[in-house]
Amino acid sequence: MIDWPNGTAPGQREDESSTQERSECVLAYIPVVYYSTLLCVGVPVNILTLVALYRLAVRTQKALYVYLLALTGSDILSQLFIIFVGFLLETAMFHRDVPVLLLRSVSMLEFSANHASIWATVPLSVDRYVALCHPLLHRQISYPARARRIIAVVLTLALASGVPFFWWSDMWRVNHAPNNLDTALIWTHVTIIYFLPCCIFLLLNSLIILRLRKRQRQQMCQDKSGQQLAVPGKLGKTTAMLLAVTSVFAVLWAPRTAVVLYHLYVSSVHNDWRVHLAYDLANMLAMLNTAVNFFLYCFVSKPFKAAVRDVLLFRWGPLHLRRPLHHQRTAANASTTCVSSSKHSQREVTPLSLKRADIKSC
Repeated sequence: MIDWPNGTAPGQREDESSTQERSECVLAYIPVVYYSTLLCVGVPVNILTLVALYRLAVRTQKALYVYLLALTGSDILSQLFIIFVGFLLETAMFHRDVPVLLLRSVSMLEFSANHASIWATVPLSVDRYVALCHPLLHRQISYPARARRIIAVVLTLALASGVPFFWWSDMWRVNHAPNNLDTALIWTHVTIIYFLPCCIFLLLNSLIILRLRKRQRQQMCQDKSGQQLAVPGKLGKTTAMLLAVTSVFAVLWAPRTAVVLYHLYVSSVHNDWRVHLAYDLANMLAMLNTAVNFFLYCFVSKPFKAAVRDVLLFRWGPLHLRRPLHHQRTAANASTTCVSSSKHSQREVTPLSLKRADIKSC
């Protein structure tokens, strides 16, 4: 971001011509101030979100909050690895005065956290699609234990997908044109980070919207015919939250994807100050995605706002656990059995009592 001389490259010094050709950072210290503010606001807000979602997950026993917990935890890791370690420590404070092995290891962790932050939203989208389009199936397959297993698989794959980016080149300072390795890594990056998840979000969100419109048409037909409404056509709060999260991601990450591909095929970040500026701004927009989900949740979900209010006011009352479905069914069956047995006993006892009364009267 900020153009400082690299005095720690082992045995390598850039000549004056390459130094003159290097693009300058037009924003100067603005990225440092921006990322510092984003870190100071985003980390506490995400921790507050994590606590509130945990309380809701324990209270309701819904798989939805397990997915949101994974998304929030991945956002915190992205803020720590990418913003704090990558942008602030390496670029602003240490001036890349760190070993190359450590730089590459941190780069691998940055990409792993970034992939986890984005791909944690994919099972949430699948869960909402199944809940709206196949509600009976959703009741059978959607529960917290399965959601935790799915999240464990997603995080493991995200960690594994970050390993190839150990060899990722620094676009700000590498003065050579992208080679075959850079091309493969860039295309792998934009596919994993943007194109593939956006295609999944677009497909599932389109199916959800089509199903909601179909229900609205059914509702209008039932209104005209005077029949009783059986299927609501209203957009649910959870669905609205999902559409907001995925739409914000698609908008905020689009500029960075475009600039990375422009760097690959048109002009390098190292040589053109305009591409350098665009890359800085695109990264700033992309990292904003790690701090906006809290405000989306507050805007859409009343239970989440109530949970946040309880956390801020230190209302640490007992969490009322929701009994599992099979326990509820067992209790209902038991109560039904008790009622039927009591009625049966009344039927058996009443005639005997009447007979005894008749004998006494005689």
